[in-house]
Amino acid sequence: MADYFTHFSCLLDVGTPDKAARALALFQELRAADQDADDPEVTGFDLVRQDAPDGSAIWIHDDDHGDVEAVIRFVLRLAEEIDLAGLWGFEYALTCSRPRLDAFGGGAHVIDLGARKSFGWTSSQEWLVAALNGEDADA
Repeated sequence: MADYFTHFSCLLDVGTPDKAARALALFQELRAADQDADDPEVTGFDLVRQDAPDGSAIWIHDDDHGDVEAVIRFVLRLAEEIDLAGLWGFEYALTCSRPRLDAFGGGAHVIDLGARKSFGWTSSQEWLVAALNGEDADA
């Protein structure tokens, strides 16, 4: 039996040490609320404050099975809570413990923090299929 994994590791600079502390506090608050939730909000990733107490970046990463959608939901909520702006993005990898067809790949997401929405995304698997079908490989 094969195990499938989604992995990511990225930094989000929130601008100030105070905002980084608030980001960690929000994450911990949501994680505590998730203990009794049927649909947890911040499952599938961990958040660590980088270079505390003076750093303004948070490290978002998975420990085993990452949840890309949970990261996006959290970052959008964080952008609203601490008034973030600009574009931010991250990449993820899809892996498998054994060789399987269609089990490897990855992608990337870009979020417009100020508009509070996903700006765009790509999937290496979808790109490959499109390119092999003769579509524009540079699109």
